[in-house]
Amino acid sequence: MRLNEREHALITAAAQSAGMSVAGFLAHAALVAARDRSRTAAAVATEREVLTELFALRRQLGRAGSNLNQAARVLNFGGDAADIKAVLDDVHSAVDKVQQVTDRMTTPGEGRST
Repeated sequence: MRLNEREHALITAAAQSAGMSVAGFLAHAALVAARDRSRTAAAVATEREVLTELFALRRQLGRAGSNLNQAARVLNFGGDAADIKAVLDDVHSAVDKVQQVTDRMTTPGEGRST
């Protein structure tokens, strides 16, 4: 199988996020696709886009959580966490995006290509 650098990076990141080897991830994805041949290429592409968004959101939530922990630590030691509002705004933004992606995945036909 040939992949360009972007495709390889995307698959590698997805495999790591799933806790799988690249080969295992590709085998699993191929078997899922082979078992459901009624899906269109557009549906598969839409799901891939949504998964890409979810992986990006996972990283964003991780960064926001780390920032929130740092702010909480400063506050616990009597300091002033001036950027706490920005950190909370980041967390709320990520949560809203996760909700949007979840809605896209759970609401058939809305915002999806078929």
